[in-house]
Amino acid sequence: MAILGSMTAQGPVITWVSNHRRHHQYSDRLGDTHSPHLHQGGFWGSLTGIWHSHIHWMLNCEITNSAFFAKDLLQDAAIKKVNQQYLTLVLLGLVIPAFLGGLFSGTWTGIWQGFLWGGLVRIFLVHHLTWAINSITHLYGSRPFQTSERSTNNVWLAIPTGGEAWHNNHHAFPNSAKFGLKWWQIDLGTYLIRTLEVLGLAWEVKAPTPEMIQAKNSQKD
Repeated sequence: MAILGSMTAQGPVITWVSNHRRHHQYSDRLGDTHSPHLHQGGFWGSLTGIWHSHIHWMLNCEITNSAFFAKDLLQDAAIKKVNQQYLTLVLLGLVIPAFLGGLFSGTWTGIWQGFLWGGLVRIFLVHHLTWAINSITHLYGSRPFQTSERSTNNVWLAIPTGGEAWHNNHHAFPNSAKFGLKWWQIDLGTYLIRTLEVLGLAWEVKAPTPEMIQAKNSQKD
């Protein structure tokens, strides 16, 4: 999973985890890597916040200290190896679809189409869907749980993001592998994790109990 994640070109796995953990520690407060709520100035301030949380934070952000936020991963030999091979894995994520396109079509056009659609377009779409979690799901949607930040659940992004857009649920229960907490909240990521669990490839999978959800809901009263 770390290798496949690296092939999306969103940064080395330890850097990604460090930024995510930092986001949770300082969510929508000073220190958050990509909050849309830290810019003042009315309409233009809002636009600046959206721009910053979606893309600009990567271009104008202090480096997150991985020794503080991901010390456990720095001590994991396998994860460290994947982290070190990041650029190679990004390159493979472009070469493999190009190779397969050429293999199945037997043409140079197939190589180009594999590189374009399986490489560049894939990375483009995954990036913007991930960035939408940083920007849109901290601005627009429902808030069934009154968390300390301004995360939301956005039903329109739930399926294309694999369930990540149940973002208020995620902030309410950050240790949960399950994002969709109601039967109608489609969560493709959870379905994958449950499948891996059945196959014995994932274990100690965490999810909130009905009592935990009820207790969190009662905080609204």
